[in-house]
Amino acid sequence: MLFKQVNSIFPFKRLLKFLLGIAVVIQLIVILYNHMSGYFILDGYWHFVRRLLRGTSLSLLAGFLIAYPDLFVIEYLNRVAPWGKNIFKRIPLQLILSLCTSAVVAISVTLFAHWIKPYTDHAIVSIVFTNILIYAVVNIVVMAIFEGWILYIERTKAKQMADNLQTELSQIKFEVLKSQINPHFMFNSLNVLSGLMNRDVTKAQQFIDEFSMIYRYVLETIEQPVATLGKELEFMRSYLFLQQIRYGENLTYSVDISAGLMDLFLPPLSLQVVLENAMKHNIINESKPLHIEITDDALTLIVKNNLQPKISKGVSTGLGLKNLVKRYALISNLEPEFKLDSNHYIARLPLIKTELHEGTYH
Repeated sequence: MLFKQVNSIFPFKRLLKFLLGIAVVIQLIVILYNHMSGYFILDGYWHFVRRLLRGTSLSLLAGFLIAYPDLFVIEYLNRVAPWGKNIFKRIPLQLILSLCTSAVVAISVTLFAHWIKPYTDHAIVSIVFTNILIYAVVNIVVMAIFEGWILYIERTKAKQMADNLQTELSQIKFEVLKSQINPHFMFNSLNVLSGLMNRDVTKAQQFIDEFSMIYRYVLETIEQPVATLGKELEFMRSYLFLQQIRYGENLTYSVDISAGLMDLFLPPLSLQVVLENAMKHNIINESKPLHIEITDDALTLIVKNNLQPKISKGVSTGLGLKNLVKRYALISNLEPEFKLDSNHYIARLPLIKTELHEGTYH
């Protein structure tokens, strides 16, 4: 698991190129400095090549021995002492761990090189001390590069995620708005209103009032991430009033919800999606009336209707329910559930507490 997390931040091929580049640069500096200072004179070109290859190989090995512990340390400190919260705790802790790692790796690599080609007894102590200093400095630089790289990756991912969420949210808003201003709904509603104007002027006026309330609510909430359950129920009553004018007593509903839940939240127009789904896919007539029950269970709104599917209903895309799931994901870690039993279709819509809404919505 840890190696997967590290490789997701710094893929192996990229890490290999990075460490190989550092190893070559370090060996060039050390070899040339030793030659120019007279500490270790080169005998010729091939001596330089052998020293460079041998030193680069050992440095590359040391680089991996340093890089992975560094990345593990960064991953651990990001959890226990993130930069934004515990910077004064993180800096000394990270410095100490970096120096300890450098010392262990420097001693191990130096002794391994001594085993391959022994140094003199006098030189080994000086070489170990020198390598510890070199590895300590290099490791601090490597750690800083890793931190900068990880910060860049995280910011890039965060920006990309924010852009994707904004695009998806805009698309969802468009689909929701399009579904509310449904040409069929408009056509049916205007036909019903036309009939009422000739039969019952009072009810026609009430129909107009409820119809305007529906679209006022749509326009007010389409840009909002959440709406209260109380507002959703007011919208639901207006929406079902229009539908009952059309279907008459063949469409009935009941509401039994605890008063204490009215200030909890859910995505706006959630109820409309579920209700429209029920009426779209079920027969509604005198022989098969549709009854919708709206209740609650703890912090979940339950919408249940008797199951009497239309024979020629066509293929359902399920787009409305899919968009509802996406809208929940944008504001919380809760997810609505939709299921069938032998006689009913049941939708379970989680209700969101104020704290959860404020903590998860961006």
